[in-house]
Amino acid sequence: MPVFDQTEYKERVKKTKEAMQAKGIDLLVVSQPANMNYLTGYDGWSFYVHQCVLVSLNQEEPMWLGRGMDANGAKMSTHLNHDNIRQYADHYVHSTVRHPMNFVADVIKEKGWDKGSIGVEMDQFYFTHRSFVELEKDLPNAKFVDGDVLVNWVRAIKSDKELEFMMRAGKIAEKVMDAAIENINVGVRECDAAAEIVRVQYQGTDGHAGDYPSIVPLMMAGEATKAPHLTWSERKFKSDEAVLLELSGVYRHYHAPIARTIFLGQNPPQLMKDTAEVVMDGLQKTLDFIKPGITAEDVEAKWRDAISHSTVVKESRLGYSIGLNYPPDWGEQTISLRPGDKTVLKKNMALHLIPGIWYEDVGFEIDASIYLTDDGNVSLFNYPIQLFTK
Repeated sequence: MPVFDQTEYKERVKKTKEAMQAKGIDLLVVSQPANMNYLTGYDGWSFYVHQCVLVSLNQEEPMWLGRGMDANGAKMSTHLNHDNIRQYADHYVHSTVRHPMNFVADVIKEKGWDKGSIGVEMDQFYFTHRSFVELEKDLPNAKFVDGDVLVNWVRAIKSDKELEFMMRAGKIAEKVMDAAIENINVGVRECDAAAEIVRVQYQGTDGHAGDYPSIVPLMMAGEATKAPHLTWSERKFKSDEAVLLELSGVYRHYHAPIARTIFLGQNPPQLMKDTAEVVMDGLQKTLDFIKPGITAEDVEAKWRDAISHSTVVKESRLGYSIGLNYPPDWGEQTISLRPGDKTVLKKNMALHLIPGIWYEDVGFEIDASIYLTDDGNVSLFNYPIQLFTK
């Protein structure tokens, strides 16, 4: 069954159509799995084959188009009328002579939507170059425009129910980080600690099941702390080394990322302690500053000002918008906390601030996942902002 009631999905479609009209788009072909889920509720591990949701200004309800064996999943996880669930035959899958977008084009022509302006998500992970080529070939009377991140921007302001889901993810995040700190010890294999982290991610809390995260546990230990985005091996943790963790709690695909740093010993290097002190103080001052009405670049400017007395420099963005997502990323690809992003922050937006610092000698990572209230912000989880030693 869909996880939200039909009224919420209708409101999401309404806002999407308003955004389409503003961009002169008559039909939007939605291929990003999170956007498909957001508009219809569809939830299945089927994004390894081509699928999409069609949103037309000329039809009230969206249409789901996908592989035949996934059609029942669409019927089970959405409120869609079954006439708006269309399935293609299996001979389209991984074929060298036909493509699922040929089927999509046939449906578009059947509906009479092939002569207007068609938006496609040109920079999404699951919309391939071949997909665009096939649509363009089969729909010669259409005008194709870039509809990338159109739905993502609609998603940026969460409903109260979505924020409830994210708070549940935050409770799971607390348990996930507890599991990491408990299981990362000298002599333990990285893979064994990762297994416990993933177990807790899936297990969730007593009241709510966990879900698979869009990003696997990122665990950088020893030499690997010089870089982000590395995972685990059979290597054993050693004494007097740091472990950088970027994890997440997840509920119904809604994420609450959580990052902390552990030092396996009682005396971290002075550079690490100094860096941690600056970063944690700067993060707290930045959090105290965030409220509706300021811009994304204002947040980053506050961060830079808060650490300006130190030698710490963060060259990458400070953070980004988060919420509902599927692999390979939990970021929404919209708001970036960096110079030049003049997005005005609004109530019910959710952000992940992650001032990770990576030097040649040492790294330090910590974060905050928040959503904006009427006059400030609230954390998705309750976890100490500190450098952990053990």
